[in-house]
Amino acid sequence: MTTTAAAESQPFQAEVAELLHLMVHSVYSETDIFLRELISNASDACDKLRYEAIGNPGLITDGTPPEIRIVPNKAANTLAVVDTGIGMERQELIDNLGTIARSGTKSFLSKLTEAKDGANLIGQFGVGFYAAFMVAEKIVVTSRRAGSDEVWVWTSEGGSGFEIAPASEEAAQRIMRGTEIVLHLKKDAAKYLEAYEIERIVREYSDNIQFPILLVPEEGEPRQINSASALWQRSKSELTPEDYAQAYKQIAGAFDEPAMTLHYRAEGRQSYAVLLFAPSQKPFDLFQVERKGKVKLYVRRVFIADDAELLPAYLRFIRGVIDSEDLPLNISREMLQNNPQLAQIRKAVTSRVVGELEALGEKEPETFAKIWDAFGPVIKEGLWEDFERREKLLALARFTTTSGEKRSLKQIVDDFKPNQTEIYYLVGDSIERLKSNPKLESARARGIEVLLLTDPVDAFWTSAPIDFGGKPLKSLSQGDVDFGLIPLVDDKQDKTDEPQADAATTIAAIKDALGERVSDVRASQRLTASASCLVAGGDARDRALERLLAQQNRGEITKPVLEINLRHPLVAALAADTAQAKDLSLLLFEQAQILDGEMPDDPAAFASRMNQLVLRGLGK
Repeated sequence: MTTTAAAESQPFQAEVAELLHLMVHSVYSETDIFLRELISNASDACDKLRYEAIGNPGLITDGTPPEIRIVPNKAANTLAVVDTGIGMERQELIDNLGTIARSGTKSFLSKLTEAKDGANLIGQFGVGFYAAFMVAEKIVVTSRRAGSDEVWVWTSEGGSGFEIAPASEEAAQRIMRGTEIVLHLKKDAAKYLEAYEIERIVREYSDNIQFPILLVPEEGEPRQINSASALWQRSKSELTPEDYAQAYKQIAGAFDEPAMTLHYRAEGRQSYAVLLFAPSQKPFDLFQVERKGKVKLYVRRVFIADDAELLPAYLRFIRGVIDSEDLPLNISREMLQNNPQLAQIRKAVTSRVVGELEALGEKEPETFAKIWDAFGPVIKEGLWEDFERREKLLALARFTTTSGEKRSLKQIVDDFKPNQTEIYYLVGDSIERLKSNPKLESARARGIEVLLLTDPVDAFWTSAPIDFGGKPLKSLSQGDVDFGLIPLVDDKQDKTDEPQADAATTIAAIKDALGERVSDVRASQRLTASASCLVAGGDARDRALERLLAQQNRGEITKPVLEINLRHPLVAALAADTAQAKDLSLLLFEQAQILDGEMPDDPAAFASRMNQLVLRGLGK
């Protein structure tokens, strides 16, 4: 392809160059995805054209309908994907094909390098254009922005950069609107020039693309090879599980199977069709800072936006389409934020999704378990953010407890011990560390089930005053805990008759030794075997939340309360030996810090103190 001016060479962004190196030297087996991704990009371009034409009808006055053409050429060993969509100007070609303007790129490249099959990651991250370099040694992109007189050619061989230049007269006459992507195929990719292979890929991945996909053979007439129907507008009785699975993969750009499918039509004050899916695997961008959803908004089959916030952020893993019959076609992105009709749709669909997840948890617990394993930490964000549905989300939640995994709060309440009135929990970094936490000792002695919470969001939602079915949630790391009315599992564990150190004298000695390190010292109702533990005062934040906020420079850690077990030999020794009171007091405090996952304030002094006490015990 000749151009009318010298081509200008530009380097790729560093991340793009690294990604292209992976693609050019790809060992991924799923090379079919290149065609799916190019068709998906072409469909997006047609969607954008149809949307922009609402406000500017002049963009489509030539009468050319939005469509996608696939043109194999065995003689030239090229495969072209051509759309009559919105097209790109020179700077758009540079920005869209030369850079990746997304957060998390480095992490993505690391995962892609490690993955044995990167197809799923490529689709999830939305860098599908570059997947074409798995099968092409050279790519030429020719594009004319709708309404523009300029046509530009972008060329790259997958190296360190690309060239961009004005198109030749021949190319300009050929591309009246939209984009033509010509792949100069590698020798081992010749199968993609076969009509049956192209049709197979389109049927598998792109059958529900709303625009006609035409196969243009070297001989014969072009023919449409996809159904081009809005599947969400069809009746459920017409569709099979395979239809839904294919639609999910096309809409979400995914390779896994949907764990849940929700398809219905709302009628009444508003009319809209809903087709939503819960993935069975985590999308790559699940924890991006923006927390944006990926449900696409259509109005009467016309694509409007893919980030209209149709669901709250804690349901951002849901993929699919909502197609309204009532919203105006010319609704702007600014209007999307404040449109009352859209707000009503959002509220109704959110409640329906939560209800569907709840029903799935009851009817198909194994399927629901897959969703919870992948997205439980995200759903729990709603416990903090969505007060209106908090009770339902609590019923939906599954927890690891001291009694087992995937436990619901209903199961936990049903298994309450006599006289138990609260649901107890501990927040920490890992299940293993929580299971060995001394604050569980008294609860364990009474067979009380305790939630073990390890997701970062747990520290936040538990800080709100929350109850389930009238049973308040209570932290074992905060405030007073009294299990006196709950019977012991084994009467032999009753140690009330055992001697204990004098409370007033011992506490006074420890307070004097620790000084400002603690806010208070008191006898513990939590401990049965350990000597000490640290807790937050009744009015203070839970210690796990304080540590998390301190790591983010959003607050200081307040002074903890030291609780001591007056029946423990170490505490008894402290009460009996005033000469060692300071060292033993510091040891109690520093042990409690370590058991909470904290470092002692002075590790060297702690080690020295521990060594001295051990040597004294050995008589040396």
